[in-house]
Amino acid sequence: MLPQYYTVSPYGEKEIVIQKSRFIAHVKRVETEEEALEFIQSIKKQHWNATHNCSAYMIGEQNHIQKANDDGEPTGTAGVPMLEVLKKRNLKDTAVVVTRYFGGIKLGGGGLIRAYGKAATEGINATGVVERRLNRIMKTTIDYTWLGKIENELRSSVYPIKEIHYLDSVTIESFVEEDQIEAFSSWMTEMTNGQAVIETGTALYQEKKVPHN
Repeated sequence: MLPQYYTVSPYGEKEIVIQKSRFIAHVKRVETEEEALEFIQSIKKQHWNATHNCSAYMIGEQNHIQKANDDGEPTGTAGVPMLEVLKKRNLKDTAVVVTRYFGGIKLGGGGLIRAYGKAATEGINATGVVERRLNRIMKTTIDYTWLGKIENELRSSVYPIKEIHYLDSVTIESFVEEDQIEAFSSWMTEMTNGQAVIETGTALYQEKKVPHN
C-alpha cells in the first residue's frame, strides 16, 4: 500500500462548448480495469447518439495500466491528450470519458488535442482531486483518570480521534500516519507515565481534498 497518492472524488462531470461542439467530461474513481471498462460502456450507453465517446484511464500503484481510446477521432487527438492530463496531475485509479456532440465546425488535429485536454482538465477540476494518506488506527487504552487530559491533548494534536470506547477502561482510537507511529507511541507513553496500553490497529486511507489552481 502506498503511503500517499492522489486520485479523484468518486464521480463528477463537466460540460464545455468549443466551436459549437459540446464536450462532456465524465470522471470516475476506479480501482480495476474492469471497473474502468464498465464505466466507459455505461457512458457510451447513456450517450449512444454522441459523435464520439473518447476515454483514458490510469490504474494501479505504479500506474501499470494506462489506456487511451480515440473512439473514431483522428489517432492521438483525443484519448492520448486526456491520458496526458491524468499523468500531469499525477492521478491514480482514475478514468475519464469525454463525450463529444459535433457542432459542425472542424477543429483540426491541434484543435482536437487542446479541446479534449481542456475537457479532461475541466472535468477533473469539477470532480475534485483528493490526497489519500495511509494511516493506522492506534488504540490507546487508559484508566478513566487519564481520560480528560489525553482527550484534550489529542484534540489539539495532529492525530484525529476516530472513536472512544467506554468499557472497564477507556480505549481511544486515533488516526496516525505510518511514519508517525513511533512518535505517537512515545508521546502517549510519556504523557501517561507508561500507564497506557498502545496497540497498532488496521491500516486505512484518510482523504483530504486538494485545491486546484
